Amino acid sequence: MCDLSDHDQKHGFDLGALVGDLAFEEDSRGSEDISLEGLQQELEECETDEVVANILSNGDKLREYAKGVENNLWKVELDSIQDYIKESDKLVSLHDQIRDCDGILSQMETLLSGFQEEIGSISSDIKILQENSMDMGLRLKYRRVAESKLAKFVEDIIVPPKMIYVIVDGEVDGEYIKTLEILSKKLKFVEADQAVKSSKALKDVEPELEKLRQKAISKVYDFIVQKLIALRKPKTNIQILQQSVLLKYKYIISFLKEHGKEVFMDVRAAYIDTMNKVLSAHFHAYIQEFEKLQLDIATSNDLIGVETRSSGLFSRAREPLKNRSAVFALGERIKVIKEIDQPALIPHIAEASSFKYPYEVLFRSLHKLLMDTATSEYMFCNDFFGEESIFYEIFAGPFSVIDEHVDSVLSNCFDAIGLMLMIRIIHHHQLIMSRRRIPCLDSYLDKVNISLWPRFKMVFDLHISSLRDANINTLWEDDVHPHYVMRRYAEFTASFIHLNVEYGDGQLDINLERLRMAVDSLILKLAKLFPKPKQQIVFLINNYDMTIAVLKEAEPEGGKIQMHFEELLKSNTSLFAEELLVEHFSDMIKFVKTRASEDSSSNLERSITVAEVEPLVKDFGSRWKTAIELMDKDIITSFSNFLCGMDILKAALTQLLLYYTRLADCVDGGSTLNRDVVNYQSILFEIKKYIKTF
Repeated sequence: MCDLSDHDQKHGFDLGALVGDLAFEEDSRGSEDISLEGLQQELEECETDEVVANILSNGDKLREYAKGVENNLWKVELDSIQDYIKESDKLVSLHDQIRDCDGILSQMETLLSGFQEEIGSISSDIKILQENSMDMGLRLKYRRVAESKLAKFVEDIIVPPKMIYVIVDGEVDGEYIKTLEILSKKLKFVEADQAVKSSKALKDVEPELEKLRQKAISKVYDFIVQKLIALRKPKTNIQILQQSVLLKYKYIISFLKEHGKEVFMDVRAAYIDTMNKVLSAHFHAYIQEFEKLQLDIATSNDLIGVETRSSGLFSRAREPLKNRSAVFALGERIKVIKEIDQPALIPHIAEASSFKYPYEVLFRSLHKLLMDTATSEYMFCNDFFGEESIFYEIFAGPFSVIDEHVDSVLSNCFDAIGLMLMIRIIHHHQLIMSRRRIPCLDSYLDKVNISLWPRFKMVFDLHISSLRDANINTLWEDDVHPHYVMRRYAEFTASFIHLNVEYGDGQLDINLERLRMAVDSLILKLAKLFPKPKQQIVFLINNYDMTIAVLKEAEPEGGKIQMHFEELLKSNTSLFAEELLVEHFSDMIKFVKTRASEDSSSNLERSITVAEVEPLVKDFGSRWKTAIELMDKDIITSFSNFLCGMDILKAALTQLLLYYTRLADCVDGGSTLNRDVVNYQSILFEIKKYIKTF
């Protein structure tokens, strides 16, 4: 009750502060002093209180409101006491139940405490078990590793009875090779591991392994030697024997190389000796056979500048004429380049046809056989023996046989075209080997190429010397048509131009230029032996024209040499046209070149008289048609090439028109001589009878 009164007094102070200065009556239930500390703050907080605001708005007095609240509280308190009294039995029962529960919870607490102690003990045991389990797992792992190594050791060192039987009594076949591989692994195992060498088990097994090694080496050696002996049998296909038989047993060589080095070296030496002799014999026999097929093309006298009669008729009596032309002309011999990768000739088949071949064909065939044989042998040696060096030891013999043959041929070879064809053949063979990615013939082909060039240079120089040192008196023939020396030169040069189109060999171009200078000098010397200048010019034109025609066949676009002869032809054509006109119209030409030129330069009126011009005009008018006809006949008989003759006639008649036009210009327009002047159109019409395109 006191608390309630205090609470009421507190609310009384709060409300009083909001309504201003209110007078409070002393409470009949207490006269204690009331503290006003903090009143102002509480009043400010109650400014927004909704209940306080309603009370103030209704105008009720605080004291009365407080008494009403107090009465309500007392009423509620009394009601609450009555309710408590009514429920007292239930509260007593609830109290008993709570006390019973408390006892049960106390027992449970004791039980759980015991469980907690037991669980702590079990956790400690589990930890011990976990540690023991890890220790056992680690021991098991180590035991398994040891067991694995021990099992491998036993497997690697033990010698099964079956292996002994196969090595000692078995045939050398696929199973034997597999057994050799197993034996090799055991031997390597024993030799590689130092710990194995100190083991007691090895002392029992090592003697047996050594016996098996020696037996295996002896047996496979005898087997390989028998196979090598088969290679020496006549008509044996070596490549088939190598691929289908020896390569199946290539592991034998690996086994010998690892476990029987001395025996391996014996096998290696036996194979080298066998193949060296077999291949040397094959190539020697092949060379002997195809030498019967060789067609001799040229001798030391077959040179451009050598007079035909000096080479001797009887020495060539049995050779067809077409073989003689092959000395200087390429002709069908170029086929050997186009057929560069064709199979090698089979001598007995070629011999049956009674057909002979230029040496370059046999040279290509020999080296084609060499390439194919070397490629096969190189790949076999690399696969079977696992080393490339053995190839060069095997082919030392075949290379020697071929070198001896080629050297003997080159020392007597005077066929420059054949030598160049052989150089080109070697070039193509180098490309073929490069495409095959087989390097074994690189040094050999380089050596052959190096030996061919000096011989070619020597023979080519002989041709140049034959032109420089030629006896022009024996070479000269009283015939203005193309000389056989010039035809030889043209065909000879055209052959090398054709052979150099795809190669651009600068050294060959230099040699051709030297040859051109030599023939230029010789043809001029031969031309000077003709008594008349006109014949000299005709001779030169015919030779130059023929040379150009031959060179165009080799290089249609025209090279440096062809352009040189075209310039010479052009200059000599102009000289001949002038010479031909002088022969028929010498007085008119002389007058035009002297008097007409003087009159033109001095510009003096009437410097040329009618008396000077009249005989020239009348002479031309009386015989110009006949002169043109004679010129045409002269050209036809003088020049072997009709087209060249027409070009020359066209040049001569063009020059004739120019001369006559200048002569006609000298005639005065009012002179009676004009009626004797031949009309320009008349001359042009007559010329077109001979030259349609004029």
